Amino acid sequence: MTETEAASRLSEVTTAIARAARLAKRDPADVALIAISKTHEAAAIQPLIDAGHRRFGENRVQEAQGKWPALKAATPDIELHLVGQLQSNKAADAVALFDAIHSVDRPSLIDALGKLAAAGTAMPQLFVQVNIGEEEQKGGCAIADVPGLLARAADQGLAIAGLMAVPPADTEAAPYFALLAKLARAHGLAGLSMGMSGDFETAVMIGATHVRVGTALFGAR
Repeated sequence: MTETEAASRLSEVTTAIARAARLAKRDPADVALIAISKTHEAAAIQPLIDAGHRRFGENRVQEAQGKWPALKAATPDIELHLVGQLQSNKAADAVALFDAIHSVDRPSLIDALGKLAAAGTAMPQLFVQVNIGEEEQKGGCAIADVPGLLARAADQGLAIAGLMAVPPADTEAAPYFALLAKLARAHGLAGLSMGMSGDFETAVMIGATHVRVGTALFGAR
């Protein structure tokens, strides 16, 4: 992908976000676009950086460690988000590298992050991931467990920015987005990390503050 191609794809996505936001009477600037760069090498990511984009998402700590320190050193204002599952024993590595973690989903991970915070480690932005479709194969906490996890995070001194979810594939995403938005409102959380390449416009219209877009920016893997 050339810088010109990257700029064109970026323009298409940001234009679509802006259009959906305006339809929902929202400010497009309130929606953060996370370019999901998982499985892509640094050389494939660089054109999007050159086109001006600064917010990226990865699924795995180890993969991100292999490519992002050098990219961030060259472009210090890059913002890196972890959107995949995080093992508790990788919490320190994740906190050191990422500016946001979207996959906080269980007590043991909250406890690991809490220990780091208690030791004086600066925390990235944190989102609780909810298994909104109650799918056994997906990460995220059960809907019923959200209050308990938020309370545990508060007890550990952790600030939770919002909720994250991935709706079931091949279904209408809007009801799941609406349910996540309702949950967030019920708990006084402003952040909503939801929406991917196939449904980010719907997510924006329902209130997404962060959309996670890969294919529309990088092309099919």
